[in-house]
Amino acid sequence: MNKPWLDAYPAGTPAEIDPDSVRTLVEMLSGSCRRFADRPAFHNLGVTLTYRELDQLSQAFAAYLLDRGLHKGDRVALMLPNILQYPVALFGVLRAGLIVVNTNPLYTPRELLHQLGDSGARAIVVLENFAHVLAEVQSQTRLDHVIVTGIGDLAPTYKRVPINFVVRRIRHLVPAYNLPNAISFRDALHEGTRLTLPPIAISATDTAFLQYTGGTTGVAKGAVLTHRNLVANVLQMSAFWRSVIEPGREIMVTPLPLYHVFCLLCNCLLMVHNGGLNVLITNPRDIPGFVGELRKWRFTLITGVNTLYSTLMEHPRFAQLDFSALKAGAAGGMALQPAVANRWQAITGRPLVEGYGLTETSPVVACNPLEGARLGSVGLPVPSTEISIRDGDTELPAGEAGELCVRGPQVMSGYWNRDQDTRSTFAEGGWLRTGDIAVLERDGFLRIVDRKKDLIIVSGFKVFPNEIEAVVSEHPAVLDCGCAGIVDDRSGQAVKIFVVVRSGVSLTAEELREYCRGRLTAYKVPKHVEFRECLPKTHIGKILRRELVHSEPSRAA
Repeated sequence: MNKPWLDAYPAGTPAEIDPDSVRTLVEMLSGSCRRFADRPAFHNLGVTLTYRELDQLSQAFAAYLLDRGLHKGDRVALMLPNILQYPVALFGVLRAGLIVVNTNPLYTPRELLHQLGDSGARAIVVLENFAHVLAEVQSQTRLDHVIVTGIGDLAPTYKRVPINFVVRRIRHLVPAYNLPNAISFRDALHEGTRLTLPPIAISATDTAFLQYTGGTTGVAKGAVLTHRNLVANVLQMSAFWRSVIEPGREIMVTPLPLYHVFCLLCNCLLMVHNGGLNVLITNPRDIPGFVGELRKWRFTLITGVNTLYSTLMEHPRFAQLDFSALKAGAAGGMALQPAVANRWQAITGRPLVEGYGLTETSPVVACNPLEGARLGSVGLPVPSTEISIRDGDTELPAGEAGELCVRGPQVMSGYWNRDQDTRSTFAEGGWLRTGDIAVLERDGFLRIVDRKKDLIIVSGFKVFPNEIEAVVSEHPAVLDCGCAGIVDDRSGQAVKIFVVVRSGVSLTAEELREYCRGRLTAYKVPKHVEFRECLPKTHIGKILRRELVHSEPSRAA
């Protein structure tokens, strides 16, 4: 097929990569741990793990899991923020031949139960701050093993004790919970160090992750990502940024959660493959603390979403940071606003470049080069990637808008236990229908025009109207409701719910929000509530969401 983007590639960038040159993520990790043994791999809360230590600890955790009767292919959920325990647990699970189920620590019990039930996870590693949520649903799951950790558990004693004391006793960030037979992460590692990790035959086509996404229907489902999918995407990004990434020398700032597929690939796996250091930011919402951490490093790379960059630059001390080593900032997860990119360039002297991907593609499909980055574009398809802009099954010429379809070694094998969803997502020839409307410019740059569905993106996270409507409609005062996304200066989009209240019943916006807070992750809770007498619908009763946003408001709050 014609690939006009190849002519726009940075000098020396290959058109293709060999996705089989590294067979598995475990082989990739082992090679990096040998090559960069004494280099720092991850840093958090004043503690650094070298590649040698990452190697030893992840092997110990893998040995512990297998000793507890887990078998190749079993699923292990990780309910952890950006702390050192995450990479140790992540690579431990993979080394044992098990499957990682990344789980948002901010899930409500309802959301957590769905993911644990759908994946059939047999084990979970959870930060104690969120263990009370797990305790509410554990009896309804297939979990055989629960491993609980404190924030400071991988710090030396003189740091671990005060860190955990402050979290538990001073700041009261660990609600009471009851998880019978749970074991501490430290005890699991201690037991694992006394065991020998048996050889596990892991192949490129084995599943590495069930990465949950709403896909195009709003039903949370697990994208099946194999070792080959993720290795390929690491190699694709390494090839595309070959003039940027210096093996063993990069310091990557990591504020987005590692359980998010963007950060999982572009920070964790990409840096591990290239011997870089990830500086993990546990709470990026604490902007003064975040800026304070940045002051300690001559960082070379940083990833984030548009809203995070915008908020960072509002802090009065941000412009005083040392940007002399910075090569670039990378933005993903949501559209990068030109004003934010321009301001970043003015303050740091380095570009802020946008890319594009989705969970089903491991995730990177396209990325802007550092030199010649184009605002408003998500860049060029990465090596070994094919794209097709289609109207149904008809391929459209350059410059015309249509559904973006993708094919390449990074594309998932399908959805976990959802054959119908898998079939409907793939077109003939192995093309993944992304559900996004895009334009391929004549010189190969890709531009995302709109979402095909009514997907809402809040600070880079997907929110699906079906889920919000399902929760709101359960409120006894609600007769009818519809959900849509509206433009928001801080988060890109905000969730708005339109509500028809039952006759003779009163309901306030704050009462409805409070109801939602107990059932939805914070970013899904409607920021705006509008009460109406009726909602616009089709002749078969389907709510016209786009008409909701543009029609005359009734009573907003």
